[in-house]
Amino acid sequence: MSSSLLTEARSFLFVPGNRPERFDKALASPADRVIVDLEDAVPAADKAAARVALAAAWQRWPTAQRSRVVVRINAAQTASHLDDLAWLPQLPDLSAVMLPKAEKVTDLTGVQGALGTPAPALIPIIESAEGLANVDALARCPRVLRLAFGNLDFQADLGMACGTDEAELAPARFAIVVASRRAGLPAPIDGVTTDTQDMSRVQADAARSLRFGFGAKLCIHPLQVAAVHAAFAPTAAQIDWAQRVLQAELAAGGGAFTMDGRMVDPPVLKLARQCLAMARTE
Repeated sequence: MSSSLLTEARSFLFVPGNRPERFDKALASPADRVIVDLEDAVPAADKAAARVALAAAWQRWPTAQRSRVVVRINAAQTASHLDDLAWLPQLPDLSAVMLPKAEKVTDLTGVQGALGTPAPALIPIIESAEGLANVDALARCPRVLRLAFGNLDFQADLGMACGTDEAELAPARFAIVVASRRAGLPAPIDGVTTDTQDMSRVQADAARSLRFGFGAKLCIHPLQVAAVHAAFAPTAAQIDWAQRVLQAELAAGGGAFTMDGRMVDPPVLKLARQCLAMARTE
Protein backbone atom coordinates (compact mmCIF):
# COMPACT_ATOMS: atom_id res chain seq x y z
CA MET A 1 0.00 0.00 0.00
CA SER A 2 1.40 3.40 -1.01
CA SER A 3 0.28 5.02 2.22
CA SER A 4 2.99 7.69 2.12
CA LEU A 5 1.70 8.89 -1.25
CA LEU A 6 -1.85 8.93 0.07
CA THR A 7 -0.85 10.97 3.10
CA GLU A 8 0.86 13.56 0.92
CA ALA A 9 -1.88 13.80 -1.73
CA ARG A 10 -3.44 17.25 -2.04
CA SER A 11 -6.12 16.60 -4.68
CA PHE A 12 -8.65 13.77 -4.89
CA LEU A 13 -10.65 13.80 -8.14
CA PHE A 14 -14.00 12.04 -8.30
CA VAL A 15 -15.02 10.05 -11.38
CA PRO A 16 -18.41 8.25 -11.56
CA GLY A 17 -18.12 4.47 -11.45
CA ASN A 18 -20.71 4.11 -14.19
CA ARG A 19 -18.68 6.23 -16.62
CA PRO A 20 -15.72 3.95 -17.46
CA GLU A 21 -14.85 6.09 -20.48
CA ARG A 22 -13.78 8.76 -17.99
CA PHE A 23 -11.52 6.55 -15.86
CA ASP A 24 -8.38 6.95 -17.96
CA LYS A 25 -9.07 10.66 -18.51
CA ALA A 26 -9.18 11.15 -14.76
CA LEU A 27 -5.94 9.21 -14.32
CA ALA A 28 -4.35 11.33 -17.04
CA SER A 29 -5.18 14.48 -15.07
CA PRO A 30 -2.68 16.02 -12.62
CA ALA A 31 -4.81 14.88 -9.67
CA ASP A 32 -2.76 13.21 -6.97
CA ARG A 33 -5.47 10.59 -6.47
CA VAL A 34 -8.58 9.53 -8.39
CA ILE A 35 -11.70 8.40 -6.52
CA VAL A 36 -13.87 6.00 -8.49
CA ASP A 37 -17.26 6.66 -6.98
CA LEU A 38 -19.78 3.87 -6.47
CA GLU A 39 -21.98 5.96 -4.19
CA ASP A 40 -23.77 9.24 -4.95
CA ALA A 41 -22.67 9.55 -8.58
CA VAL A 42 -24.12 6.16 -9.52
CA PRO A 43 -27.89 5.45 -9.68
CA ALA A 44 -29.01 2.36 -7.79
CA ALA A 45 -29.83 0.55 -11.04
CA ASP A 46 -26.28 1.08 -12.33
CA LYS A 47 -24.24 0.08 -9.30
CA ALA A 48 -23.68 -3.55 -10.34
CA ALA A 49 -22.57 -2.44 -13.82
CA ALA A 50 -20.23 0.14 -12.26
CA ARG A 51 -18.49 -2.60 -10.26
CA VAL A 52 -18.06 -4.69 -13.42
CA ALA A 53 -16.64 -1.70 -15.31
CA LEU A 54 -14.14 -0.88 -12.58
CA ALA A 55 -13.03 -4.51 -12.24
CA ALA A 56 -12.42 -4.66 -15.99
CA ALA A 57 -10.37 -1.47 -15.95
CA TRP A 58 -8.45 -2.70 -12.93
CA GLN A 59 -7.27 -5.76 -14.83
CA ARG A 60 -5.57 -3.66 -17.50
CA TRP A 61 -4.14 -0.94 -15.28
CA PRO A 62 -0.49 -1.33 -14.27
CA THR A 63 0.45 -1.14 -10.62
CA ALA A 64 1.35 2.55 -10.90
CA GLN A 65 -2.16 3.38 -12.05
CA ARG A 66 -3.83 1.18 -9.46
CA SER A 67 -1.88 2.91 -6.71
CA ARG A 68 -3.51 6.24 -7.61
CA VAL A 69 -7.07 4.91 -7.31
CA VAL A 70 -9.30 5.14 -4.25
CA VAL A 71 -12.74 3.50 -4.33
CA ARG A 72 -15.66 5.19 -2.61
CA ILE A 73 -18.09 2.45 -1.66
CA ASN A 74 -21.67 2.87 -0.49
CA ALA A 75 -22.46 3.82 3.08
CA ALA A 76 -22.85 1.16 5.76
CA GLN A 77 -26.53 2.01 6.17
CA THR A 78 -27.39 1.20 2.53
CA ALA A 79 -28.43 -1.95 0.69
CA SER A 80 -25.45 -1.73 -1.68
CA HIS A 81 -22.84 -1.72 1.08
CA LEU A 82 -22.57 -5.49 1.54
CA ASP A 83 -22.48 -6.00 -2.22
CA ASP A 84 -19.52 -3.61 -2.39
CA LEU A 85 -17.68 -5.46 0.37
CA ALA A 86 -18.21 -8.84 -1.31
CA TRP A 87 -16.89 -7.44 -4.59
CA LEU A 88 -13.86 -5.42 -3.43
CA PRO A 89 -11.47 -8.42 -3.24
CA GLN A 90 -11.59 -8.41 -7.05
CA LEU A 91 -9.31 -5.35 -6.87
CA PRO A 92 -5.88 -6.62 -5.81
CA ASP A 93 -3.43 -3.99 -4.58
CA LEU A 94 -6.24 -1.55 -3.77
CA SER A 95 -4.61 1.14 -1.66
CA ALA A 96 -7.60 2.78 -0.02
CA VAL A 97 -11.36 2.63 0.44
CA MET A 98 -13.38 5.76 1.12
CA LEU A 99 -16.41 5.19 3.33
CA PRO A 100 -19.13 7.85 3.09
CA LYS A 101 -21.39 8.88 5.95
CA ALA A 102 -19.12 7.24 8.51
CA GLU A 103 -20.80 7.50 11.90
CA LYS A 104 -19.75 4.56 14.08
CA VAL A 105 -16.58 2.60 14.66
CA THR A 106 -18.51 -0.52 13.66
CA ASP A 107 -18.98 1.03 10.20
CA LEU A 108 -15.20 0.88 9.80
CA THR A 109 -14.49 -2.40 11.54
CA GLY A 110 -17.14 -4.02 9.36
CA VAL A 111 -15.20 -2.98 6.26
CA GLN A 112 -11.95 -4.21 7.77
CA GLY A 113 -13.43 -7.57 8.69
CA ALA A 114 -14.87 -8.11 5.23
CA LEU A 115 -11.64 -7.27 3.40
CA GLY A 116 -9.30 -9.34 5.54
CA THR A 117 -5.59 -8.78 6.06
CA PRO A 118 -3.85 -6.77 4.83
CA ALA A 119 -6.86 -4.54 4.31
CA PRO A 120 -6.71 -1.30 2.30
CA ALA A 121 -6.40 1.97 4.16
CA LEU A 122 -9.67 3.61 5.14
CA ILE A 123 -10.75 7.20 4.52
CA PRO A 124 -13.99 7.84 6.43
CA ILE A 125 -16.02 10.86 5.33
CA ILE A 126 -17.55 12.88 8.15
CA GLU A 127 -20.84 14.22 6.78
CA SER A 128 -23.45 14.07 9.53
CA ALA A 129 -24.05 15.24 13.08
CA GLU A 130 -23.55 11.68 14.33
CA GLY A 131 -20.28 11.34 12.46
CA LEU A 132 -18.97 14.59 13.91
CA ALA A 133 -20.01 13.53 17.41
CA ASN A 134 -17.89 10.38 17.03
CA VAL A 135 -15.04 11.90 15.04
CA ASP A 136 -12.35 11.16 17.64
CA ALA A 137 -13.27 7.46 17.82
CA LEU A 138 -13.41 7.22 14.03
CA ALA A 139 -10.02 8.90 13.67
CA ARG A 140 -8.43 6.42 16.08
CA CYS A 141 -9.87 3.35 14.38
CA PRO A 142 -7.20 0.97 12.97
CA ARG A 143 -6.42 1.32 9.25
CA VAL A 144 -7.83 4.84 9.10
CA LEU A 145 -5.33 6.85 7.10
CA ARG A 146 -7.02 10.25 6.81
CA LEU A 147 -10.36 11.82 7.55
CA ALA A 148 -12.42 13.63 4.91
CA PHE A 149 -15.20 16.19 5.26
CA GLY A 150 -18.42 15.84 3.29
CA ASN A 151 -19.46 19.48 3.45
CA LEU A 152 -22.58 19.18 1.27
CA ASP A 153 -24.10 16.16 3.00
CA PHE A 154 -23.22 17.70 6.37
CA GLN A 155 -25.24 20.80 5.53
CA ALA A 156 -28.16 18.67 4.37
CA ASP A 157 -28.06 16.52 7.51
CA LEU A 158 -28.26 19.57 9.77
CA GLY A 159 -30.68 21.54 7.59
CA MET A 160 -28.15 24.34 7.17
CA ALA A 161 -28.28 27.12 4.58
CA CYS A 162 -24.64 28.11 4.31
CA GLY A 163 -23.33 31.17 2.53
CA THR A 164 -20.82 30.95 -0.30
CA ASP A 165 -17.90 31.12 2.12
CA GLU A 166 -19.39 28.36 4.31
CA ALA A 167 -18.47 30.29 7.44
CA GLU A 168 -21.19 28.34 9.25
CA LEU A 169 -19.12 25.15 8.84
CA ALA A 170 -16.06 26.50 10.65
CA PRO A 171 -16.75 24.53 13.88
CA ALA A 172 -17.08 21.25 11.95
CA ARG A 173 -13.90 21.86 9.98
CA PHE A 174 -12.00 22.75 13.14
CA ALA A 175 -13.23 19.62 14.91
CA ILE A 176 -12.12 17.35 12.06
CA VAL A 177 -8.65 18.92 11.94
CA VAL A 178 -8.26 18.66 15.71
CA ALA A 179 -9.44 15.02 15.76
CA SER A 180 -6.91 14.18 13.06
CA ARG A 181 -4.13 15.79 15.06
CA ARG A 182 -5.13 14.02 18.29
CA ALA A 183 -5.13 10.67 16.49
CA GLY A 184 -1.76 11.32 14.88
CA LEU A 185 -3.24 11.29 11.36
CA PRO A 186 -2.08 13.39 8.42
CA ALA A 187 -4.01 16.58 7.71
CA PRO A 188 -7.55 15.72 6.58
CA ILE A 189 -9.23 16.17 3.20
CA ASP A 190 -11.69 19.04 2.80
CA GLY A 191 -14.95 18.82 0.87
CA VAL A 192 -15.93 19.83 -2.64
CA THR A 193 -16.57 23.13 -4.35
CA THR A 194 -19.60 22.79 -6.60
CA ASP A 195 -18.55 25.57 -8.99
CA THR A 196 -16.87 23.96 -12.01
CA GLN A 197 -16.36 27.21 -13.95
CA ASP A 198 -14.92 29.78 -11.53
CA MET A 199 -11.48 28.52 -10.60
CA SER A 200 -10.85 31.58 -8.44
CA ARG A 201 -13.68 30.30 -6.21
CA VAL A 202 -12.07 26.86 -6.08
CA GLN A 203 -8.68 28.32 -5.21
CA ALA A 204 -10.21 30.54 -2.52
CA ASP A 205 -11.98 27.56 -0.99
CA ALA A 206 -8.76 25.53 -1.05
CA ALA A 207 -6.88 28.42 0.57
CA ARG A 208 -9.50 28.39 3.34
CA SER A 209 -8.93 24.64 3.72
CA LEU A 210 -5.21 25.27 4.16
CA ARG A 211 -5.82 27.98 6.75
CA PHE A 212 -7.94 25.56 8.78
CA GLY A 213 -5.21 22.91 8.68
CA PHE A 214 -6.55 20.61 5.95
CA GLY A 215 -3.96 19.04 3.70
CA ALA A 216 -6.06 18.19 0.65
CA LYS A 217 -9.36 18.84 -1.10
CA LEU A 218 -11.93 16.78 -2.98
CA CYS A 219 -12.44 17.77 -6.62
CA ILE A 220 -15.40 17.10 -8.90
CA HIS A 221 -13.88 18.35 -12.18
CA PRO A 222 -10.36 18.01 -13.64
CA LEU A 223 -10.11 21.81 -14.05
CA GLN A 224 -10.32 22.19 -10.27
CA VAL A 225 -7.11 20.26 -9.65
CA ALA A 226 -4.69 22.98 -10.73
CA ALA A 227 -6.51 25.56 -8.61
CA VAL A 228 -6.28 23.28 -5.57
CA HIS A 229 -2.58 22.66 -6.12
CA ALA A 230 -1.95 26.38 -6.51
CA ALA A 231 -3.68 27.10 -3.21
CA PHE A 232 -1.70 24.47 -1.32
CA ALA A 233 1.65 25.46 -2.82
CA PRO A 234 3.74 27.96 -0.82
CA THR A 235 4.47 31.21 -2.61
CA ALA A 236 7.99 32.19 -3.58
CA ALA A 237 7.97 34.76 -0.79
CA GLN A 238 6.91 32.14 1.77
CA ILE A 239 9.64 29.76 0.62
CA ASP A 240 12.25 32.52 0.81
CA TRP A 241 11.09 33.40 4.34
CA ALA A 242 11.27 29.77 5.47
CA GLN A 243 14.74 29.30 4.05
CA ARG A 244 15.99 32.47 5.74
CA VAL A 245 14.43 31.40 9.04
CA LEU A 246 16.30 28.08 9.01
CA GLN A 247 19.55 29.76 7.97
CA ALA A 248 19.16 32.25 10.80
CA GLU A 249 18.54 29.36 13.20
CA LEU A 250 21.92 27.91 12.32
CA ALA A 251 23.61 31.27 12.83
CA ALA A 252 21.85 31.78 16.18
CA GLY A 253 23.00 28.40 17.47
CA GLY A 254 19.67 27.53 19.04
CA GLY A 255 17.11 29.23 21.23
CA ALA A 256 14.84 32.10 20.30
CA PHE A 257 16.16 34.85 18.05
CA THR A 258 14.93 37.80 16.01
CA MET A 259 14.64 38.04 12.23
CA ASP A 260 13.09 40.91 10.28
CA GLY A 261 12.09 42.47 13.59
CA ARG A 262 10.06 39.42 14.66
CA MET A 263 10.77 36.78 17.27
CA VAL A 264 11.51 33.29 15.98
CA ASP A 265 11.00 30.42 18.44
CA PRO A 266 10.24 26.67 18.05
CA PRO A 267 6.65 27.10 16.77
CA VAL A 268 7.86 29.49 14.06
CA LEU A 269 10.67 27.10 13.14
CA LYS A 270 8.11 24.32 12.80
CA LEU A 271 6.01 26.46 10.46
CA ALA A 272 9.09 27.18 8.34
CA ARG A 273 9.90 23.47 8.03
CA GLN A 274 6.28 22.71 7.13
CA CYS A 275 6.40 25.36 4.42
CA LEU A 276 9.50 23.85 2.85
CA ALA A 277 8.06 20.34 3.11
CA MET A 278 4.99 21.50 1.20
CA ALA A 279 7.21 23.10 -1.42
CA ARG A 280 8.99 19.80 -1.98
CA THR A 281 5.71 18.08 -2.84
CA GLU A 282 5.35 20.24 -5.94
